[in-house]
Amino acid sequence: MMKLWGGRFSKELTSQTESFTESIEVDSRMILHDIWGSEAHAIMLAKQDIISLEDLRQILKWLERAKEEYQRGKFALKPELEDVHMNVETYLIEGAGREYGGKLHTARSRNDQVLVDARLYIREQILKSEELLCALSEEFIKIARRYPDAVMPGYTHTQHAQPITLGFWATGYVSMFLRDLRRLRNAYEIVNTNPLGACALAGTSFPTDRELTTWLLGFDSTHQHALDVISSRDFIAETLCALAILGSNLSRLAEEIVYWSTHEFGMIELDDAYALGSSIMPQKKNPCIAELIRGRTGHIYGALMGLLTTLKGLPMGYNRDLQEDKPPLWNAFDIIQSELSILADMLPTITFKRDRMEELAGANFSTATELANFLVAHRGLSFRECHEIVGWVVGELTRRGLNFTDLNETIKLLEERGVELSIEELRQVIDPRY
Repeated sequence: MMKLWGGRFSKELTSQTESFTESIEVDSRMILHDIWGSEAHAIMLAKQDIISLEDLRQILKWLERAKEEYQRGKFALKPELEDVHMNVETYLIEGAGREYGGKLHTARSRNDQVLVDARLYIREQILKSEELLCALSEEFIKIARRYPDAVMPGYTHTQHAQPITLGFWATGYVSMFLRDLRRLRNAYEIVNTNPLGACALAGTSFPTDRELTTWLLGFDSTHQHALDVISSRDFIAETLCALAILGSNLSRLAEEIVYWSTHEFGMIELDDAYALGSSIMPQKKNPCIAELIRGRTGHIYGALMGLLTTLKGLPMGYNRDLQEDKPPLWNAFDIIQSELSILADMLPTITFKRDRMEELAGANFSTATELANFLVAHRGLSFRECHEIVGWVVGELTRRGLNFTDLNETIKLLEERGVELSIEELRQVIDPRY
C-alpha cells in the first residue's frame, strides 16, 4: 500500500519494517481525539480561507462518518497504515477523494497532530483519575464519621507510639489524597495547552488562527514556541510523576491493610469477596488485592524512569524515540484507575475490630508520653525530667513483665523517683481514651 508520505521513496516497506514501526495498539485509544483535532483544524483552515467551505463540508462529513463507524465498532486501524493519523486521513481521502480529503493536512504535521491527540486523551484520563480518587476519599470520610472515637494504636518505626482514633487515621489519608489531587490538577494545567500550528517544528507560513483551535478543542492556552512543544514530553513526565506519588500513597495504604489483617495485629477482617485462598493451606485468607497494589507500584515507577531515560539524550526537534512516550503512561493510568476503583469498593466491606484496636492502643506503654505530659503540667517538673522518670519506670516494669495497668507497681516506682500520683490520676492518664 502506497504511503501518504511515499512520494520520495522508490520501494515499499518490508513487512518487518511496518511491524516494527507501527503504533496501532497504542494509538487505538486516540481515534476520537484524532478526529476531533482534525475537525477543529479543518474549521480553522476554512475560517482562514486556506480551504473552501465545500472542502470543509466534505471533510467534516467524512470525519463524522469515521466517528460513527468507530462508535459502532466498525473503524479498525490498519497496521500497514502505521498510526491513527494515517488511518483517519486515508479513510477521509478514500471517502471524500483526494481533491477534498487531501487538503486536511495543510498547515499541519503529524508532529503537532499526535501532541493534540495525546493531550486530549491525557486530560480525560487525569479527570477520570481525579474522580476515582475523590470517590476513594469519600470512603475514608465515611470511616472517619463512623468511628470518630474508636481508639487504636498509632505507630512510629512500626512500634506502639501514641493512641489515636480510627477517624484520625482515616482523615490522614484524605489529607494525603488532597495533595495528590493538587498534583493531578497541576499536571492537567501543563497538559492542557494547544500545540496545533507548531507543525513539524518551525510553524507554518500559512495564516493559521491558533487561538481558534485552542477554543474549539477546549485548551486553556496556546503553546507559544513551536520547537519547544514539538521537542518536549515533560507534560507526560509531569503526569507520570503525579501518578507515581499517588501510587506510592496507595501502596502505603495497601501495606497497612496487609499487616492489620494479620493474626498478630488482628485489627481488621477482609470481606470474603475481596480476599483469596491457598491451593494447599485450607485456613488461608490472603490480602491479595492489597499485595498486588503494593507490587504494581513498581510498574508506575518504572514508567516514569523509562520515559525520563528515553528523553534524556534527545536533541531538540522530533525524534521517533518519542513514539515510546505513551505506552508507559497508558499503563500507569490503567493501574492507578483500577486500584482506586477496587479500593473504593473494598474499603466499605472491611470490618474494623474496635475491641482489638482498643486493646492494642493501651498496650506496650503507648500512653507514656501523656504520663510525662501530666507530670509536667501538674507536678511542676521539666519535660526532660519527666521523660527520664517515665522512661525509667517503663524500663523497670518491662523487666518485671508488667505494664502501666499494674497500677500499684507503677505508683510505687514513681514514688521511688519522688513523684506522687493517686490511683485515679494514674488510671485516667494511662487510659488511651484520655
